[in-house]
Amino acid sequence: MSKQKTSSALVPTAGIELSETEVLSWAQSILEARFHRSNYLTSPNLVRDYLISQLANEEREVFGIILLDSQHGVLRFERLFYGTIDSASVYPREVVKAVLNANAAAVILAHNHPSGVPEPSQADRTLTTRLQTALQTIDVRLLDHLVIGGTSAVSFAERGLI
Repeated sequence: MSKQKTSSALVPTAGIELSETEVLSWAQSILEARFHRSNYLTSPNLVRDYLISQLANEEREVFGIILLDSQHGVLRFERLFYGTIDSASVYPREVVKAVLNANAAAVILAHNHPSGVPEPSQADRTLTTRLQTALQTIDVRLLDHLVIGGTSAVSFAERGLI
């Protein structure tokens, strides 16, 4: 396949047919470039789109964290825990370790529901409260927790759960 180089990604040249996998990979690279290039979380939709691109197609539950500096600039996205098709064990100690190693001032939690249904469970709510308490002890602000299910996402902050 021939491609031309642009500033943010490789773009297919006109007249070339792409497979669905190639199109999705291309779209993910564009979202990733926009997410990192902006470096600042200027829009909840940008965060939502980025996390959907990262977690929507996982076959098992994955828990990750967006690490932010004091101005909410993106330091990085880190996948911390991998689980089964319907759960992942998340350890607050390891989350705190990752936050301290990155010298982050704020975080956004995220995990997927491989079922495709992003509705947070009671276990998700309990975990979020535990992590929020752990992060408060080290003066790190929890901005949100997003649950990704397919191409949808539920925000704890938007629902008033944080």
